[in-house]
Amino acid sequence: MKFPSKVKLVDVGPRDGLQNEKEPVPAAVKIELVHRLQDAGLTEIEVTSFVSPKWVPQMADNAEVMAGIRRKPGVRYSVLTPNMKGFEAAVASKPDEIVVFGAASEAFSQRNINCSIAESMERFAPVVQAARAQGIFVRGAISVAVGCPYQGEVDPQGVELVARLMKEIGVQHCGVADTIGVGTPRKVQAAMEAALRHYAIDDLSGHFHDTYGQALVNTMACLELGIWQYDSSVAGLGGCPYAKGATGNVATEDVVYMLRGMEIDTGIDLDKLIDAGKYISDYLGRKPNSRAATAILNKRAG
Repeated sequence: MKFPSKVKLVDVGPRDGLQNEKEPVPAAVKIELVHRLQDAGLTEIEVTSFVSPKWVPQMADNAEVMAGIRRKPGVRYSVLTPNMKGFEAAVASKPDEIVVFGAASEAFSQRNINCSIAESMERFAPVVQAARAQGIFVRGAISVAVGCPYQGEVDPQGVELVARLMKEIGVQHCGVADTIGVGTPRKVQAAMEAALRHYAIDDLSGHFHDTYGQALVNTMACLELGIWQYDSSVAGLGGCPYAKGATGNVATEDVVYMLRGMEIDTGIDLDKLIDAGKYISDYLGRKPNSRAATAILNKRAG
């Protein structure tokens, strides 16, 4: 079997990983986390989101965090912008990339952002146009691509629809996300194949949650398709708000450990990455949610 020779990881820890933390994480800690990630070799970091602080209070310091980052050449800093108001606020902070997101399930779209899938795309269209006019790259994320907490199983046709609509409004890159982590390899491959009808393989990525312990095997299933870009979260930061007590994003350390063992290049220093995960986990007062990090930290201590 031929796997990609290199993989690019986007660390979503500072944004997706920290957004559900109950206690505020100071901007200085978030900035230090970004610095540690880029020093470990990450070249794509999802830093924050420009959403209403009423809905996501943890991201209220978005402009402060973006202003405080020591930018490193070759690193792309992205922010989530759900609407035009968010985009206008984000522009001043000079992001390299903005992220918009739509759901593959009508039920999720209605419950999460109070509008239909089609309406959500109409909302994003001016954001995408404005970003591209200013030379800002646009990434789209398709959430609940294999399973939805309200609807249950999601048909690949739902993924294909959103991928097509995103392509039509000018979204340049498409991420397929198993938001609640219910996906298994064949189902995830079917979702990816649906998106591949509208996006080239170089413009597609996977975003897997580890709720049922399937994130690494789902990553493997996508590597088999030739997909070489993935989102992950340092220390496995981020819960799953729809599955009580469940783990969230796959840990960057676990993905890097697996890829290193497969001799697939990531450009990431695993030891420095583990230090970054330990840094934020120590601040949050808990252990890293990464099996590889736990094993290596135990080995170091021994």
